[in-house]
Amino acid sequence: METVIAIGVLALLLSAFLAVFGPATSGLRKAISIQEADRLSAALERELVTLRPGASSSTYTTGFDKAYEWIEGAQDAGNAIMLYQYRGDPSQLREDGTMEPYTDGGGVAGKDFIVQPAVRQRGDDLLLEDLKAVDGRIFTVKLTQLVFSGGQLTRGSAGEITDPTPDDGDVSGGSGSDGYPEAVIAFAAEFFIVPNSSLDYVKPGGKFDPEKLTKPVFSRNLAVRR
Repeated sequence: METVIAIGVLALLLSAFLAVFGPATSGLRKAISIQEADRLSAALERELVTLRPGASSSTYTTGFDKAYEWIEGAQDAGNAIMLYQYRGDPSQLREDGTMEPYTDGGGVAGKDFIVQPAVRQRGDDLLLEDLKAVDGRIFTVKLTQLVFSGGQLTRGSAGEITDPTPDDGDVSGGSGSDGYPEAVIAFAAEFFIVPNSSLDYVKPGGKFDPEKLTKPVFSRNLAVRR
């Protein structure tokens, strides 16, 4: 009987503990995720206009051309933009200028490996290599152009880039980024936590479906310049 009473008291104390500290723990995890996403937003802005050596950037004429296509195609599940940090080997550089992932056990941070941010499209083969040494959460981001409406910036249509000021009289010929009449593309970036970081889940054709993510953990308005 004394044992049963002791177990009951312990269960009551545990329930009270979880009721008090459970929400606090959840809030702490969310705050950490927001900080990670905030740091990765700067990496996203840089990567959008960075032309890297190798096949991944060979189809882009300029950094602005790359940014235009990435923003326009970010809604496509196959071209979803993935953001993460991984342990890179500073002694091994790849053709595109990034570090090979450090996959050996142990190691000393700053000496054997460097934790660095990375931004890649889901279809990039190097994404799966990086994820073997991922450090922390993986995020995906949905990008939507900001356009002027009623004198204010508002979100345009997902997967579409148009003249943000159609009534100002400027025109431009061509298609794609060549036909875009302005020098800047402003866009809203919504960051979502990828619920599973396994390779089979994230890889192209895997179970990861960005369309099922509806609650961003962090949002920021960004811009790229021609």
